[in-house]
Amino acid sequence: MRCLPTDLFAPCLLTWRYLALSKSGKTLTVRLMNLLKTQREGAVVRLTIDRPETMNPLGQAGDGDEVARVCREINRDKTVRCVILTGAGRAFSAGGDVKAMRDRSGAFAGPPPEISDGYRENIHVILRAIYGLRVPMIAAVNGPAIGLGCDVACLADMRIASETARFGVTFLKLGIIPGDGGTWILPRVIGQSRAAELFYTGDVIDAKTALEWGLVSRITTPETLLEEAERLALKVAAQPPHALRQAKMLLRQGQQMSYDSALELAANTQAMMHLTKDHEEGVAALLEERAADFKGE
Repeated sequence: MRCLPTDLFAPCLLTWRYLALSKSGKTLTVRLMNLLKTQREGAVVRLTIDRPETMNPLGQAGDGDEVARVCREINRDKTVRCVILTGAGRAFSAGGDVKAMRDRSGAFAGPPPEISDGYRENIHVILRAIYGLRVPMIAAVNGPAIGLGCDVACLADMRIASETARFGVTFLKLGIIPGDGGTWILPRVIGQSRAAELFYTGDVIDAKTALEWGLVSRITTPETLLEEAERLALKVAAQPPHALRQAKMLLRQGQQMSYDSALELAANTQAMMHLTKDHEEGVAALLEERAADFKGE
């Protein structure tokens, strides 16, 4: 196992700890930090929100910097092709720290300008970093995903849920609004009417309803959730990495531009893809009736 300064798991902070485990003859690298446990096997990285004792709250001091750093490392490492995001213990993420809200401490301390800056400089940094990932992300929702936790899950490209998953954007029940941009995120996933219903009622829906509403694409048992996520991630990771990142870019940009602009962007991007060795490999594999072996060239 190499550990070079440019590698995804190169040590940058003394608080990080490393484990190298053997799994089916392959090396599984694990990095433990304050918020995230980061594991890598092959071209797939798994990020686990790792505060199980408190249902994985987000937004503590330093969380934004940590998530941004990890996402930058993933974006820079062209050998990473897919990311899985899940939660440790019984929750995906219960959202913000309600006790800190009660105590007006941490991100919720001080007058309104300071609280606004706390959102901009920490919570929003988490969201921007996840949204800015250039490789596909799968949210494996293992339990409650509430408030900020639900909106983080909705930033993933694909979502699969355990039967124990629950989804809610219960901000109004706390006398606040979605300070994480959830009113922009959720309608793009389940439509304006259903998003409004969840925001205005504060209802929490189960995995079956989430599937019916298109919030998730499949449901698994709790025991098979990560196995199913890994199986999906491996299918994604088998695709040519440059084309994979460009396809994600086109999907994201297509949400905010006209059809004519989307066509123009597609034409220019496609011209570059036609000149890659991976395109040659894909064509050859199809004609020779074999599986393609994409190298990222």
